[in-house]
Amino acid sequence: MAIPRQLPNAITIVRILCAPVFLWMLLADGGADGPLRWWAAVLFIVAIATDGVDGYLARRYEIVTDLGKLLDPIADKVLTGFAFVGLSILLELPWWVTIVILVREIGITVYRFMVVSDHVLAAAWMGKLKTVAQGVALSLALLPLWTIVGEWIWWVNGVTMAIALVLTIASGIDYVVAEVRGARGRARS
Repeated sequence: MAIPRQLPNAITIVRILCAPVFLWMLLADGGADGPLRWWAAVLFIVAIATDGVDGYLARRYEIVTDLGKLLDPIADKVLTGFAFVGLSILLELPWWVTIVILVREIGITVYRFMVVSDHVLAAAWMGKLKTVAQGVALSLALLPLWTIVGEWIWWVNGVTMAIALVLTIASGIDYVVAEVRGARGRARS
């Protein structure tokens, strides 16, 4: 079965376009844990899940593109960044957590654009693990599960968010170390 060559990139672009809709629904609910909050959480979960779909399709059908390598992590950062900011606006996540994560995410993204003419900085395994951890932590934080299972779920949310924060910092360090090594290797050749 042949699929259109640009389908993975189209899925990535749709993920980017879902981000403002998701944020609007989250903030329009205003922390009331009503239907808009549930729909915002579902939209986030579906959108973040497409990260695996577009990557799978690109690899499976051998249609990986440099544009896709560049857009895919940006789509993840836009979607998760909106979620972190939204949760902080609702005072459900400390701003310092959002700021630390956004500084790392924006820093890596700016660096990707700085080196794009030299090489494409694709997502490394730790960056992918970080994205999964952020997706899980944000999904749990966005779903108002406390209305169903009780407030103990806040502890689970806190632990998953702490794991996501640690992996975000560690993967940022991993990117810097890998790029320094790569630059030394390119300078020698």
